[in-house]
Amino acid sequence: RPDLPVIVVDGDGSTERALLGDMLAARGAANGWSGILVYGVIRDSAEIAGIDIGVKALGTNPAKSIKAGQGTLDCPVEFGGVRFAPGSWVYCDEDGVLLSPRAID
Repeated sequence: RPDLPVIVVDGDGSTERALLGDMLAARGAANGWSGILVYGVIRDSAEIAGIDIGVKALGTNPAKSIKAGQGTLDCPVEFGGVRFAPGSWVYCDEDGVLLSPRAID
């Protein structure tokens, strides 16, 4: 749904370890997120495909992340030449990602 939050995760483009798995994706869906955009890789992609949440990532890797308790909430991140700021609108489909400063009718 276009009116629900999308979480954007800047993993610095690393493919070394997955930043998202099925348990976090399920928690996101339960919290009402419409999607998760990961500039990095995910694991459990088959299970995530069955969860009611959209996920975009650079690829997959079965290696779990190291939980270091690091991260920042509600701040702009930039990757791929695009600046994602809180309040921006993210639209995704099978072909890619579109960012807009306001809702698109």
